[in-house]
Parts: sequence; structure tokens; C-alpha cells
Amino acid sequence: MPCNVIAIANQKGGVGKTTTCTNLGIGLATEGMKVLLVDCDPQGSLTISLGHSQPDQLPVTLSSVLGKTMYDTELSPQEGILHHSEGVDLMPANIELSGLEVSLVNVMCREKILKQYLDEIKSGYDYILLDCMPSLGMLTVNTLAAADSVLIPVQAQYLSAKGLEQLLQTINKVRNQINPKLKIDGILLTMVDNRTNDAREISALLRETYETKLKVFNPDIPHSVRAAETASYGKSIFAHDPKGKVAEAYRNLTKEVLKLETQRQKSKSDLLR
Repeated sequence: MPCNVIAIANQKGGVGKTTTCTNLGIGLATEGMKVLLVDCDPQGSLTISLGHSQPDQLPVTLSSVLGKTMYDTELSPQEGILHHSEGVDLMPANIELSGLEVSLVNVMCREKILKQYLDEIKSGYDYILLDCMPSLGMLTVNTLAAADSVLIPVQAQYLSAKGLEQLLQTINKVRNQINPKLKIDGILLTMVDNRTNDAREISALLRETYETKLKVFNPDIPHSVRAAETASYGKSIFAHDPKGKVAEAYRNLTKEVLKLETQRQKSKSDLLR
């Protein structure tokens, strides 16, 4: 099976991108997949969530390897990659990445630097998940240019839903100009508190608006204090609260993502017949 690169993107912060990246990645690893998680955010939230509480002290991060890629310096495939006890690899990030974003502006093929790096290492993985930063800048364009597909976490709140249109426009632009193969896996509703009318209404509205054009994953990821705690423990929801409703929801999401890939592979082989 070829390596699948999935960008987990939304320019709005606080919608559960990092939580989704961590738990989907570890969910895929428990299903026997080889998984690399890449922190593409200078804030280093994914790096912190996976137990590295001082990302600025890490000797090698995404910024270092992309710098080497930009200047054609020799790079070993495992350079800077850290291993997490729950079976996933991590390419960490820290604040140096925001300096690199500024340098990218003057580089040839600047939208494809991350893709160039991933092409060097992807043969060792079944899935690479990219945790995008909350903006639509050059780093996010790099993640969309490198990805095969995008998964969009959206909080069931009015402003989150409103920002979705802007992200879909950016994805379309990248598809038209840089990465024609880019697909949208679907929208994932996160932190849904079904006890409130507001969350239920927005959840229903999003399904109604987008379900004809895009997949809206089922079930939603419920709101949970236990899920919010996982980052400070440096482990996934499966290790922190394995019997809880959030762990169950992420298990279901993992199955859906694997099913999507099986369907895509089947369609490809049908076309080749």
C-alpha cells in the first residue's frame, strides 16, 4: 500500500486539530499501520501533546530538516524523528518554524519544500499525518501541496462553521495551481456538546449544508474534560481514558479513514482493469 499523507487543517485555532492528529495517528498504529505524525505548527502543540514539554530545547525539528531540504544539504531519513511509546513516530516542531516560514518566501518552488522532504522518507510509512498551524500562510500551503487528502476538524460553533468556506477556497486554489490530486476526506465535528441546542443546531446545519458535497464523519467527537487532559500527560485518549466516549469516537474515525483508503484503492484497481 502506498503511503497516505493526510493534512489535518483548519485556519481557526482550538478546533481539535492536534487532538485529532494524535488520536487518529495512534488509532492507525494500533491497527498495525506504520505512522509518522508531523508537527507543522511553530507553537509545537503536537510535540508537547506527545510528551516533549520543552520543544525549544529539541536539537532537531521540522525547521532543521526543511532548512536542509531547501539548501540541498545531506539529510539522513530518520534525522530528528522521535518515537512515542504508543507506536507512532513524531517529527517535532518549535518556534524556529516561524522563522523558516519567512525564509520560504524567497525560495524556488517554495510551496513544495515539505513535499520534497516527505518524498524522501515516506517509503517507511503507511500514513503520515500533518498537524497544520491555525493560519492559511505559506506553511499551510506547503502541507496542502504535500498531502494526498485533507481532514477538516470543525467545532460545532457558529464562527468555526463560518471559517470553513475560506479553508475550502484555499484547498481549491491549491488543487487548481499546485496539487491537482488533493482530495477532501471529510469534515469532522469536534468537541460537540449534545446537551446544548446551539451545538445540535450547528451540527445539523453543517451536515445539511455540506453532506451533498463532502463527507461529514459520523459520529462526532464529543466534548470531554478527559480528552482535554491528555496533552498534559503526553499520551493519547486510548491510554488515558480507554473506555470513554471520546476514545470510542476516535476508534470509529480510525475505521472510517481506513475504509476510505480501501475504497480508493478498489476504485483505482477497477479503473486499471
